[in-house]
Amino acid sequence: MTDRPLLNRVALVTGGTGGIGTAICARLHREGAKVIALDRDAPKSEMPEGMRYIPLDVTSEDSVKAMIADVEANEGQVDILVNAAGIEIEKTIEDTSLEEWNLIFAVNVTGTFLVSKMVLPLMRKTGAGSIINFGSYDGFIADPHLAAYCATKGAVHALTRAMACDHGPENIRVNAICPGYIDTPMLQSFFGDSGDIESLKTAVRDVHPIGRYGTPDDVAGLVNWLAGDEARYASGQLWVLDGGLTAQVQQMKL
Repeated sequence: MTDRPLLNRVALVTGGTGGIGTAICARLHREGAKVIALDRDAPKSEMPEGMRYIPLDVTSEDSVKAMIADVEANEGQVDILVNAAGIEIEKTIEDTSLEEWNLIFAVNVTGTFLVSKMVLPLMRKTGAGSIINFGSYDGFIADPHLAAYCATKGAVHALTRAMACDHGPENIRVNAICPGYIDTPMLQSFFGDSGDIESLKTAVRDVHPIGRYGTPDDVAGLVNWLAGDEARYASGQLWVLDGGLTAQVQQMKL
């Protein structure tokens, strides 16, 4: 087996210039894939050979069509799709406006739908593919003041299973990674800036059986496995990556 198991495969990563997306792009590139980072925001540094950036608004059908046309003209195929683009709104439903509700569903759910829908014809050209969606442990349980976010992740979980059933006969596998607390700017935003934040961060960290938050590289490792042939029998699953957080009875830790 080659030491670069994804050699010559084409990988698209939405949210590819964000904290987790950047780590995913770097890992897939190291494994040999030709990586295309898709995001509204340009990368902060020059990309290495074998990796490029295409601007993308996942909520816009026209933007997704333009990206697909670019990929088809230049690469001709897609082997791996990682739907990592996502946003968070930290409010109860009472405090969430209809505009905010529609926005978070547009990014987290409709974006996953649109990009996946338009990538499928390019995956069929190779006779196989791996689609990796991003759910959350918040699609199973709930943190306070994340009502709309939790709803979108539950929708992604259901969509993932449905896609796996529909496209498994085409040798296209579909899975979702469901992270817990990952050390990213989104996590820092969740903690906010009032009160004794450092004590809160420590308390939340310590409630994890593994004793730490996850890192973007932790997530990228699971993406890499799901993208490759070692996971060829894995499809339709929701892979919780949370350091054991949801394996325990929380009241016993508090």
